[in-house]
Amino acid sequence: MQAWQVHENGEPSEVMRLADIERPTPGDGQVLLRVRAANINFPDALMARGHYQVRPPLPFTPGVEICGETEDGRRVLANPALPHGGFAEYAVADAAALLPAPDSLDDAEAAALHIGYQTGWFGLHRRAGLQAGETLLVHAAAGGVGSAAVQLGKAAGATVIGVVGGSDKAAVARELGCDVVIDRRTEDVIAAVKEATGGRGADVVYDPVGGEAYAQSAKVVAFEGRIVVVGFASGTIPSPSLNHALVKNYAILGLHWGLYNTKDPKLVRHCHEQLTDLAARGAIKPLVSERVPLAEAAAAVQRVADGATTGRVAVVPQNGAAV
Repeated sequence: MQAWQVHENGEPSEVMRLADIERPTPGDGQVLLRVRAANINFPDALMARGHYQVRPPLPFTPGVEICGETEDGRRVLANPALPHGGFAEYAVADAAALLPAPDSLDDAEAAALHIGYQTGWFGLHRRAGLQAGETLLVHAAAGGVGSAAVQLGKAAGATVIGVVGGSDKAAVARELGCDVVIDRRTEDVIAAVKEATGGRGADVVYDPVGGEAYAQSAKVVAFEGRIVVVGFASGTIPSPSLNHALVKNYAILGLHWGLYNTKDPKLVRHCHEQLTDLAARGAIKPLVSERVPLAEAAAAVQRVADGATTGRVAVVPQNGAAV
């Protein structure tokens, strides 16, 4: 089969190489899946660089999120078991963790429903307890993680403020349903949020960026608000002033979605049922901005790493065209 492999750490476009290799052999409790679509996530780029908390042995195939097909023809969502990731024609995954792909979504959309939307659902509902009528602020609102949070926030009945970088991304955020869009490149984020909320601030802040975005979050979070720390796409991990949280009565909530797969897998399945229902009703629909062939995966991962994409980019192998 064909698969992309990383033999040394570095920028994805430089270290990912397409090769003909043997199909992976499933281990105990694993299944072989034909990859129908593989969604590109920021951690794929971090793993190529050697900067992610999970460091698979070299060489490895990136791709942590796929819509695949079992040997008996079922369409499923899976997190491939590294080092046999999803940027290949075949991958392996734990059989017990497979989730049925929603009938209402095509392969690329279904692949994109998994990590980003599960992260959003756990962050907004399980951790932050977002309520209808509250105000939700989403950083990087046009990106893969942010776009999922925007849609889930609207589905929950919240007023959603999206922060983006650039006019093109601002247009995408509006299409996603943001009630207010702030372009951080041309506007003062703090002043714009306070104006939009009458000085009250945001009840929930969803932050996959870190760095300066987190500093802004702390200044615009409302009394008894909640900041959900999802990741650090900016490359800078902030050091919050805990006395500030005490003075303003807000909570800082960490979210590592992957832990639920081992700590409470039943909750992951419950979340998937909720997401499947929302997708069937049209309340959420993953934004897949690009579908690229397997041969273009390295360049696409680099674009995601550089922050040059909106929504999700899906790799669709030649033998797994989206339906």
